[in-house]
Parts: sequence; structure tokens; C-alpha cells
Amino acid sequence: MKKIRFGVVGTNFISDWVIAGARQDERFELVAVYSRKQETADAFAAKHGIPYTFVSLEEMASSPLIDAVYIASPNFLHAKQSILCMRHGKHVLCEKPLASNAAEVREMIAASRKYGVALMEAMKPTMTPNFLAVKENLHRIGVVRRYFSCYCQYSSRYDKFKEGIVLNAFNPELSNGAIMDIGVYTIYPMVVLFGRPKRIDASGIVLSSGADGQGAVNFLYEGMNATVLYSKIANSSLPTEIQGEDGNIVLDRVNIIGKVTFSPRGTAASGKGSGSEPQDISALTDKDEYYYEVKAFIDLIEAGKLESGINSHEHSLITLEIIDEIRRQLGVVYPADKR
Repeated sequence: MKKIRFGVVGTNFISDWVIAGARQDERFELVAVYSRKQETADAFAAKHGIPYTFVSLEEMASSPLIDAVYIASPNFLHAKQSILCMRHGKHVLCEKPLASNAAEVREMIAASRKYGVALMEAMKPTMTPNFLAVKENLHRIGVVRRYFSCYCQYSSRYDKFKEGIVLNAFNPELSNGAIMDIGVYTIYPMVVLFGRPKRIDASGIVLSSGADGQGAVNFLYEGMNATVLYSKIANSSLPTEIQGEDGNIVLDRVNIIGKVTFSPRGTAASGKGSGSEPQDISALTDKDEYYYEVKAFIDLIEAGKLESGINSHEHSLITLEIIDEIRRQLGVVYPADKR
């Protein structure tokens, strides 16, 4: 079995989670880590048993030791670091959101094609069996009339913000904020399932730092509506629901899809109609939730493909174009927008 040798950029908790899932694929081999500080790289390497450390991304990108790079750095660095690695012939799995804005995504896609390497956004939920269950059962709800998704999670960093301490999560200098951190989870699946909306109407709360704290967005599609709610300054337990003329599909959480339910129109739960019961259509699996995105990425490399059919270049680009328009309507501007 040919191993795909990975280098990691970013030593935060998300890298820990992805590595744990990735190691369930026998083709994954973690051989290098990059950090700006040697001591940070050494500590991360010791924790995960990584043989090589780098404090120069250029050196890691050009090293013959690795075939691919997983990038989990701050958002504003995604494009620059991804393009550097692709220029050296390395395949890139880059955390969501893929870049600061759509202009950067276009540059990343161009680099993937120019250098003939795979580029995929690490949007985890859309690669899981439960999302595939949604796609496979979507026809059962008939003509789709509405997509609704909610992801609101009070950030522990917001308490510090209220004390006057602006941490990374609410710093627009890093291309951060609610839409980039968690709002993207509500939009990306919508784009995969239904494509580009015809109209976008956004409202929200912009914090004193210039980053958005929460938002509500309405979308118009041909024959259907969509609404997403997201927040880092309040919680919600609302699920994600796709409503059709013949029934509904409900996802318990859009960021970690644990359960998917199909309810035909006129279920017993509604108190009328045929008396059909809601059906659990969730996929059974014993794999870590992060396993699937890494597996799909390695599959691309082995097949010589540049992009995924689900987390495709087009889906990533449309998603960032949507986010750009939402930020324009809210008045959220990043330094990356001015380059």
C-alpha cells in the first residue's frame, strides 16, 4: 500500500482532531509539522509522533519528504500558504473557509490547475455518510420548497471580548468572525445540494472589532427559499430541515450530522394523514467524523484528480462568493479584501 506522506500547517485543536480521524485511513502517514516557533513544532511533534519539524514553510513545501499538506492556519493565511505548497507540487487539503474571499479562491483554483495538484476544502460534514444519506433520499420529499439551517454557538472567547480583550475569533484582521467560523457550515451544504442562489438578503450584528457576531440570511432559488441563522454570541438547539411537497428531511446538527430523519407528508407525528412514521435514515459507521474528508482527499490523489465532486472547486468558490456578498451587506471588511 502506497502511503501518502502529509505535512501539517497549524498546531491547534482542529489539527489534533483531523489527525485522529486521518489515522483511521492506512494510507495516511504524518511525517512533518510546520510552526513559526521551534518549541511549538517540537511539542506538537512529540504529541503526535511526527519525525520532522519545520519553522520555514518554504522549506517544508519544497521538501521531498512530503506529498501533501493539511493547512489549519488562520483564515487570512489559507490562500498564501496553499499556493506556496501547490507551487512546489504538493497536494493541499485546506481548512474551511477555503480563503478570505472569492478572489483568493480563484487564485487557489488556478494554482491547482497550473501545477496539477489536488486542492480540497476540508468542509467535514458534506463528506460524511450522513450527508450522503441526505442526498440519496432528497428525491423522497418531492419538489423542494425550503432549506433551513441553524448553527448558533456561544463562543467562550466572547466573554473575553466583553471584557475588552479581542481574541482571534473576533479579529477581522485574521479574516475571522461568525460567518467564517460557523456560518459557512450552514451555507456550504446548501450550495452542494442546490447550487447558487438567485438573491441574497442578509442582516446581522457587527461587533465593535469589525467582525460579525451573528447573522440571518434569506436566499431565493427557483421555486424555493432558503434561510440560515448563525451566531457566536448566542446558542440555539434548532436543527437543519429541508422541506418538500411530499415530506421533510431533518438533520440534528449541520456541523456534526449525528441523525437524519425522513418524515413523509402526513406522518403520525402531525396528527393527520396516512399515519406513516418518521424514518431514521442515518448511516451507520464506526469511523471518526474527520476520517471521511481525509479519505476523499487521498482518493483524489490516487486517482490523479484535482478536485472532489462534492467539496469541489466550484462549490467552494460559490460559497465564498455568497459570504463576500453577506459581508458586503453587513459592512464587514477584511484587510485581504483590499489586496
